[in-house]
Amino acid sequence: MIPELGHLLLFFALAVSLVLGVLPIAGAHKGRGDWMALARPLSGWLALLVFAAYVLLTVSFLRHDFSVAYVAQNSNSALPVIYQIAAVWGGHEGSLLLWVLMLVGWTVAVALFSRSLPLAFVARILGVMGLVAAGFLLFMLLTSNPFDRLIPAVADGRDLNPLLQDPGMIFHPPALYMGYVGFSVAFAFAIAALLGGNLDAGWARWTRPWTTWAWIFLTFGIALGSWWAYNELGWGGWWFWDPVENASFMPWLVGTALIHSLAVTEKRGGFKVWTVWLAIAAFSLSLLGTFLVRSGVLSSVHAFATDPRRGLFILVFLVLVIGTSLALFAWRAPKVGLGQRFGLLSRESLLLVNNMVLTVATGAVLLGTLYPLFLDALGMGKISVGPPYFDTVFGLLMAPLVLVLGFGPLTRWKRDELGPLLRRMVLPAALTLGAALATGWAAGRISAATTGGLAMAYWILFSTLVDLRHRLWPAGAQAGQLLHRARLIPRAVVGMMLAHLGVGVFAFGVAMVNTYETERDVKMAPGDTTSMGGYTFTMKEVREVQGPNFVAAEGLIEITRDGQPVGTLAPQKRIYLVQQMPMTEAAVHGNLWRDLYVSMGEQIEGGAWVVRVHYKPFVSWIWGGCLLMMAGGLLAAADRRYRVRQAAPAGAARSASVESHA
Repeated sequence: MIPELGHLLLFFALAVSLVLGVLPIAGAHKGRGDWMALARPLSGWLALLVFAAYVLLTVSFLRHDFSVAYVAQNSNSALPVIYQIAAVWGGHEGSLLLWVLMLVGWTVAVALFSRSLPLAFVARILGVMGLVAAGFLLFMLLTSNPFDRLIPAVADGRDLNPLLQDPGMIFHPPALYMGYVGFSVAFAFAIAALLGGNLDAGWARWTRPWTTWAWIFLTFGIALGSWWAYNELGWGGWWFWDPVENASFMPWLVGTALIHSLAVTEKRGGFKVWTVWLAIAAFSLSLLGTFLVRSGVLSSVHAFATDPRRGLFILVFLVLVIGTSLALFAWRAPKVGLGQRFGLLSRESLLLVNNMVLTVATGAVLLGTLYPLFLDALGMGKISVGPPYFDTVFGLLMAPLVLVLGFGPLTRWKRDELGPLLRRMVLPAALTLGAALATGWAAGRISAATTGGLAMAYWILFSTLVDLRHRLWPAGAQAGQLLHRARLIPRAVVGMMLAHLGVGVFAFGVAMVNTYETERDVKMAPGDTTSMGGYTFTMKEVREVQGPNFVAAEGLIEITRDGQPVGTLAPQKRIYLVQQMPMTEAAVHGNLWRDLYVSMGEQIEGGAWVVRVHYKPFVSWIWGGCLLMMAGGLLAAADRRYRVRQAAPAGAARSASVESHA
C-alpha cells in the first residue's frame, strides 16, 4: 500500500496548497488576522505531506518495488544503493516531486525566518508560494504521478540511464533545483510587495539574502553540471551550450542582475521597477527551463522524454504565471516611483549598465535557444544554433560588463567626477595589459582573443586590489589603523570582492584552456606510447573489469615526465548489462595548473584501442572561479544586516495589523 499512500498524500498536499494560496492572501486583503495566521502552519503541513510522499517513493526504490511503473523504468535490483536513492530524481516524475519538495522547503524556510516581518506581508509571500506549489502538484497528479502501478509487475527494472550513474547525479540535480526553485522566494516577495504597495528599502533588504542563497545554489548546481559533463561524457568539454544547459544559465544571468539591482533599491531607493521585473523574470525563466526539459520539444541528454499532455499543461501554467505576474506588474509599476536621481557617472549608472548587459545577454541566449524551436514548429526547416553563435555574442557582451565590473566599486553613489576616477584606474589598466601580454608570451602564443580573455581576468584582479587599497588606506589614513579599518569592511563588500575575483579566475581558466589545450586521437595497444605537453603516456595493459551492473574494458596508462613517473590513469569503456548501452568513463590526472585527460574509444583490429588524450592547462580554474563566486555569495548572505531584526517594510505595516514575534 506504500504507493497508494504516497499518491493520497499528494492529494492532501494539493488541498493544503490551495488553502494556503487563497485564505492568507484574502485575509491580507480583508484585514482578517485569523486567515493570515494560517499561512505559517499550513506551510508546515504542506512540507510534511510532500516530504512524506517523497520518502515513500524512496522506500519503493529501496525495496525494488517494480510494480511501481516509475521504479521499474529507472531502477534495477543490481543498481548500487546510492544510485537507487539518486534514481528517485533520475526521471521526469521523481524529479518533479523533488522540485516540489524543494519548493515547500523554501516555503517553510520563509515561514520560519520571517518572524520580524508584518503578518500581512508574510501571508502574501507564503500564499503566492502555495499557489505555485498547487500548480506543480496539479501537474504531477494529472500527468506525472510517480506512484502509478504497473500491471502486471515486472521481475526486474530497466535500470537507471547509464549517463546518470555518476557521483554528479547525486549532487547536481538537488543543487540545481534548489537554485531554480529558490528564485520563487524573490518572485513571491515581489508579488507580495506589488499587492501590498510596499516596494521600499525594507522590502529589498529582506529579499536580498533569499535571492543570494538561491543564486549560490544555482551557481553550485551549474558548476557541478559542468564538472559532471567534463568527467562523464568522455570528450573533455566543460560547456556545450546545450539548450537545457542554457535553461539553467538564463535564470543565473538574470539572478545576478537581480542581486545588483536589489543593492541599489536597498541603499538608494532606486531601481524599484527594475528589481521587481528582474525578480519576476528570474523565476519565469526557471519555469521556462522546466517547460523545455519536460515538454518533449528538445532532444537533449538532459531532457525527459514526455508526452504532449505534459508539455501543454506546463505551457498553460507558464503562460498563466508569467501573464498574471506581468499584468500585476503593469498595473502597479507606475505607482512605484523612480527613486532618487543620480548622475550620468555614478555607481547607480554603472549598475544600470550591468543590468542592461546581463539582460541583453539573457535575451541572446534565449533567442539562440528558442529560435530553432520556432522555425521547426512553423515548418520552416530545422537549424542548429551552436557554440560559434553563443561564443561570439558572449565575447562581445562580456567585455563591457567586465569593464563596468572594474569601475563600479570605485565609483561614488549619486555622482562622481570622471578625471579622478580615470586617474585611479591608470595603474590597474597598465598592469592588466602588461600581465595579459606577458602571460600569452610565457604560454608560447599571443592572439587577440586570448589577450582579450586574459585582460578581462587581470582587469578584475587589479581593479579589485585598487578597491581594497582605497578601503584599507584612504587618503590621510594612519598605517596603524589598518586592522581596524579591515574589520569595518562589511561582509557583503568582502563577498562582492570575492565573487568578482571568482569571475576573474573563471575568465582566466576559460582563456587558457580554450587557447592552449591540445588533444589527440591515437591508436594504442599494450606497450604503445604517445607524448603531449611534455608528458609521455604508455599503455601498460587492457583488462576486463566487472562492475555491479556493467562490464568494462579498463586501460592502464602510465604517465611519465622526463622519465619520472607522474601517475597512472585507468579509463574504461563500459557496457551496462540491462540496457546494453556503451559508456565512456574518462580518467583525469589533475592539479592546479593542468589536467591530463584520457578516454577510450572503440576497439580496432589487433587488440588496439582508439584513445583520446588531452592536455588542458588551468581547466580547474573554471570550477575554482565558481567556488570563489559561491564563497562571495555566502559572505554576502552572512552580512550582519541580515542576521539582526530589521524594521518592517513601511507599506506592509499599513496594509494590516502587525504581529510581534520573538
